[in-house]
Amino acid sequence: MDDWLVVREMLERKLSPKQISGTLCRQRVLSISHETIYQHIWEDRRHGGSLHTHLRQAQKKRRKRYGHYDSRGRLAGKRPIADRPSGAENRSRTGHWEIDTVLGRGKACVLTLVDRKTGFLQIAKLSARTKEEVNKAMSLLIARHPSRYKTITADNGCEFHGYRDIEQAHDLRFYFAAPHHSWERGTNENTNGLIRQYLPKGTCMDRLTQKQCDWIADELNNRPRERYAFRTPAELFLRSSNVALHS
Repeated sequence: MDDWLVVREMLERKLSPKQISGTLCRQRVLSISHETIYQHIWEDRRHGGSLHTHLRQAQKKRRKRYGHYDSRGRLAGKRPIADRPSGAENRSRTGHWEIDTVLGRGKACVLTLVDRKTGFLQIAKLSARTKEEVNKAMSLLIARHPSRYKTITADNGCEFHGYRDIEQAHDLRFYFAAPHHSWERGTNENTNGLIRQYLPKGTCMDRLTQKQCDWIADELNNRPRERYAFRTPAELFLRSSNVALHS
């Protein structure tokens, strides 16, 4: 069945069955439910196929740390997340971003920036998780869309303690979530889970290149999302900016 070739190709691009169903319906290519796609995947698995390996894996459960002092977030003068402008809080405007790092095995990792309204993602390689490396990578990504940065919301990691230099250099404002309140940056947390499809836990990122980071960002920026009526972050970001698009 030729229709299954289309579905299989989209699965290999790591789209979920619901994203595939919604996109094909929206484009009037094929009417198929996500339940039917799941049935096809499990039937393929019973016959030794590998389609199931493209499905999103469950994120790891985090354990609370007990019995020691945590100094994260002890930076004086930082703006609390509650002070963000309404356009950032209610996702009504682009230009309000969340920032985080995704770790691997060893010192190298990646920096992620996600627009809260559109889900548009930028990724940069970090040779080490330091404020100097983070600031250098942030400037690289901000320079791609300099007029589209109004605020950035971060957690309380020490790697973001050089934020004042970024504020002065790029005319934007930083805000900080409360310590251990990862849900206050839900957009970034969810996007990092998607990135783990390409950079699984334990991956050594020493040889990861910026070109590869850009490719991962492009893959995710062009993935249809159910919450956007199966439009893509790239579509939404481009439409709201009316400028050339570079992830």
